[in-house]
Amino acid sequence: MTTRFLMNQVDPAAYSAMLGLEKYLSGTGISPLHHELIKVRASQLNGCAFCVNKHSSDALKLGETTQRLLLLPVWRESPQFSEEERIILAMTEEITFISQHGLTDETYDKAVAAFGIPRTAELIMAINIINAWNRIGVSTRRIPGQ
Repeated sequence: MTTRFLMNQVDPAAYSAMLGLEKYLSGTGISPLHHELIKVRASQLNGCAFCVNKHSSDALKLGETTQRLLLLPVWRESPQFSEEERIILAMTEEITFISQHGLTDETYDKAVAAFGIPRTAELIMAINIINAWNRIGVSTRRIPGQ
């Protein structure tokens, strides 16, 4: 497998727009570690090896443990994740697999109760943004570590 092209070289305006969304995220109240958990989990679900590699590494640099990263695909069966993280991971899965059931009322209600509407909106944006990056990475065949 080889990379098809790099978006920042072929369509700098589109890439710049995506970076603008990342800049928005850096100003939200989402903790950096929670943000990386969103990125890793969505990337796992979307099969984006480049992003799994990048964001797992970024999470480790922020203090995430190897054990929790290894358990991320089975977070429901793992007591290592807090209730807030469980809500975030459920949101990530439901929004990533939007065509199955969408963001369910149960998960949405838990998110609003735990985070409030403004932070829930930020989480929805964070999940959608990594899903967009994943689709770019998979479509262009980005290779981990490059």
